[in-house]
Amino acid sequence: MWRSMSEIEQLKAALAPVAAGRATARLDDKGRASIVLDVTGLGAAARVELEADVKAAAARVAGVSDVRVLQTSERRQRRLIAVASGKGGVGKSTIAANLAIALAKRGRKVGLVDADIYGPSQTRLMAVEGVRPEAQDKKLIPVQTKYGVPLLSMGGLVAEGQAIAWRGSMAGQALGQLIDGDWGEAEVLILDLPPGTGDLQLTMVQKHKPAGAVIVSTPQDLALIDATRAIDLFGKVGVPVVGLIENMAGYACPHCGEVSDPFGRGGAEAAAERLGLPFLGRVPLELAIRAASDAGEPPAAGNGPAAETFAALAARLDDWLAANGG
Repeated sequence: MWRSMSEIEQLKAALAPVAAGRATARLDDKGRASIVLDVTGLGAAARVELEADVKAAAARVAGVSDVRVLQTSERRQRRLIAVASGKGGVGKSTIAANLAIALAKRGRKVGLVDADIYGPSQTRLMAVEGVRPEAQDKKLIPVQTKYGVPLLSMGGLVAEGQAIAWRGSMAGQALGQLIDGDWGEAEVLILDLPPGTGDLQLTMVQKHKPAGAVIVSTPQDLALIDATRAIDLFGKVGVPVVGLIENMAGYACPHCGEVSDPFGRGGAEAAAERLGLPFLGRVPLELAIRAASDAGEPPAAGNGPAAETFAALAARLDDWLAANGG
């Protein structure tokens, strides 16, 4: 014989304040409460806390002898934005970190994946060196940063300075674990890709299919040639290029204020026009950006001129996201 509706309603009433509409409950004739808990969008810690609160609330209801909870969630469709370059040394990781922070400041729920398996640097940029991510249910739990952008990086899984001497298949598996981590409510993942257009990059874009790619280059011709190769790679696998960013564009002398262009100027913008791609903007060659980023204080988190530069880049990426899926 099933419990009366009044007893079931008592159970539902007890769950309502703590479950906030996430719980569906049944009560059998032996006093066993079966509760299905929707944990969509919640991080691991929040899920554990919610289940404990629900069990405690149900156990206090008269006539309940046992409480069983089943967690369920809808698969969240996250969009991956790859930040890529055809060669190293163009400041791609710095751009990726600051872009993620600036996008988060605009209200997006953003996660950051340091996909540069062989040369991870985001743990330093995001000030979480030495913090190792935990794992639950065979998924890595991203490290929380003080900038509101959770991070997963090989830099958090190996000792500082330790070489990662892996073949491509192992590196690809490691990258998959980072991307498939327990990202909770994150709706956009910024992927700081390793430079180049080799096996690891090809595996990533084929398997995980980013929604779009941001290409970073300096203005000089050699960097632009390699950036064009990166653009071609994404074109071959059907990943749209959001646009190009020209980094290290112009140096203002701190003494006289005169602006010089040690790497040239306008090359990335000209390349974008030639290739029919959007030009997202320039980031100047400034000691302050380099020093702050190396110190784990990305300028995008502040309020100075550099923060405005990254805010403008994030606004263009945000517009692209809104126009391509919301």
